Amino acid sequence: MKVLVIGGGAREHALCRSLSLDPDVTSLHCAPGNAGIAQVATLHSVDALDGPAVAALAAGLEADLVVVGPEAPLVAGVADAVRGRGIAVFGPSAEAARLEGSKAFAKEVMAAAGVPTARSYVCTTDEEIDRALDAFGPPYVVKDDGLAAGKGVVVTPDLEAARAHARGCEQVVIEEYLDGPEVSLFAVTDGECVVPLRPAQDFKRAHDGDEGPNTGGMGAYSPLPWADPKLADEVLATVLQPTVDEMRRRGTPFSGLLYAGLAITSRGVRVVEFNARFGDPETQVVLARLKTPLSGLLYAAATGALAEFPPLRWSDDAAVTVVVASEGYPASPRTGDVIEGLEEVAEKDAPAAYVLHAGTRLDEEGRVVSAGGRVLSVTATGAGLAEAREHAYRAVSRIRLAGSHHRGDIAVAAAAEEAAAEGEAATAGEA
Repeated sequence: MKVLVIGGGAREHALCRSLSLDPDVTSLHCAPGNAGIAQVATLHSVDALDGPAVAALAAGLEADLVVVGPEAPLVAGVADAVRGRGIAVFGPSAEAARLEGSKAFAKEVMAAAGVPTARSYVCTTDEEIDRALDAFGPPYVVKDDGLAAGKGVVVTPDLEAARAHARGCEQVVIEEYLDGPEVSLFAVTDGECVVPLRPAQDFKRAHDGDEGPNTGGMGAYSPLPWADPKLADEVLATVLQPTVDEMRRRGTPFSGLLYAGLAITSRGVRVVEFNARFGDPETQVVLARLKTPLSGLLYAAATGALAEFPPLRWSDDAAVTVVVASEGYPASPRTGDVIEGLEEVAEKDAPAAYVLHAGTRLDEEGRVVSAGGRVLSVTATGAGLAEAREHAYRAVSRIRLAGSHHRGDIAVAAAAEEAAAEGEAATAGEA
């Protein structure tokens, strides 16, 4: 199979890495890619938002499968353009991608499908904003209705900060605050059949202890030792399948990756948001644990054959990803700094740990330099979360990037909970 991946972040590097290890993939291409993806795929310079250009590239390569990574090309209709050329594509149509492109639309679909979510108001005027904020009270949850690269949500006890963010949006969704931990659950779907992957948890705040501003995600881990083992089955029945069924009923079937951001509240599971693509950095840990070859799974979804696809196989290992961000991220990230230590990680830490590139490029001298806010995703596996953390942070310690920062507490609480559960099991066994 010849595969073309669209995008250039750590999510796309994770996808390309898994596809490069897939024996069924004979030729792997990525557009536009980054300095890390260049090591496993042939790069092509194309505007990822230009549907006709992407479709022409796919046709010229005689690609068997196109995988669209980021949300913006999906909302722009890139998958439609590729399908129009008769090429299998993993990614929803522009109409279906509105589940991510408009939070108000997603709320409408959830209401029609009976999917549990937070109560909310869609606001376009200052008066509507003030009424909604007053109705829910603090902490205020304010979401830009459109795409905002993971930074369109403000959760704050500060009324003025909430009001300022809301008034800066053309249309805004204001909703009740959901208590409890958040979980990311991906599902692959062909528009009818839905296959959930393993759940993960990411860390949105910039600094340890969930302090600082919201980011696109500073790390992730899987599995979740504290979660109900039946969580994926429950979410499939109450959230994922009803949503896919409702989208098909509307005449806009959703085919691709449906990402449910969930809150495990005191009243049960509630949907925080939907995304129309693999999440970043959760993709890095989920794919690190997936043993089923990726190309066959994505191709089955793209061609409507998911019901016949064999059950997924998973590693028992845990996975942890730590994001290394540039100085000033997320407000004003500095770029152009040389990144050192990548070869050292490859020599000393592989295969337990490896580096996925997010915002990188090669400079005129062939050096890898920073080219974005989230620069690298250091991903590691281990027999448990503690071991995966140890491998990940050892690799992070070898990387040198001026002014960079990362969180030091990714999966620390979950690893402690996992250890406690193992200790209790051992004690019970001895008894």
